[in-house]
Amino acid sequence: MRVDIWSDIVCPFCYIGKKRLEAAAEQAGVELEIHWHSFELDPEAPPRQEISNSERLAQKYNRTIAEVEDMQRNIAEMAKAEGIEFNWENANSGNTFNAHRIVHLAQSKGLGSEAKEALFYSYMTQGLPIGERETLEDVASRIGLNPVEVDDVLDSDEFADFVKFDEQVAHEQLKVTGVPFFVFDQRVALAGAQPREVFLQVFEQTLNTADQATIEQSTDALVCNDDQCDVPEK
Repeated sequence: MRVDIWSDIVCPFCYIGKKRLEAAAEQAGVELEIHWHSFELDPEAPPRQEISNSERLAQKYNRTIAEVEDMQRNIAEMAKAEGIEFNWENANSGNTFNAHRIVHLAQSKGLGSEAKEALFYSYMTQGLPIGERETLEDVASRIGLNPVEVDDVLDSDEFADFVKFDEQVAHEQLKVTGVPFFVFDQRVALAGAQPREVFLQVFEQTLNTADQATIEQSTDALVCNDDQCDVPEK
């Protein structure tokens, strides 16, 4: 089954959604053909933030640092349930444009999912600065990309058009307002890091109908957008 996914590396719900999708596919015995698409939550971000992630999010979402830290702890608990160690205290956020270009390079080699997993892990578990070249070179090396090709990409504008096209499709055609955003077999759309049970329902719907269909984002969907991350109250 083809699945197109729009996501950003600095979005914890995107990592959670990836894990839930994979777990549901394994449970259902569905083989996925995943196509990764770029979505920058903060295109104007610098390569590396000069303030802590908690301070940055407090400013961005107009919340107190204490509120943001509670939010991050809640997300870390959700992530832990999916086998993710989210070390939010050490997160080094930054511009993800080049990371998305590396994903496109990896995808051209059949390593798109490996690149996304490695980038998510680098940012959320290892606390590496995701906007810096050294981190991207390290990730690329880990998944077996040719370092010369990686340098060529980072020294040029290669795959920049791919990133911009992905975002244009997301905003103008699909009307995506938050990520993660999934499209199954180019027919069924799902927003948010939904529970595994919802992914299982989508698999069944997609496999059993040839009609055009869209599943709307539920009120408790876990998504990040340009303005905020929606976190259920505990």
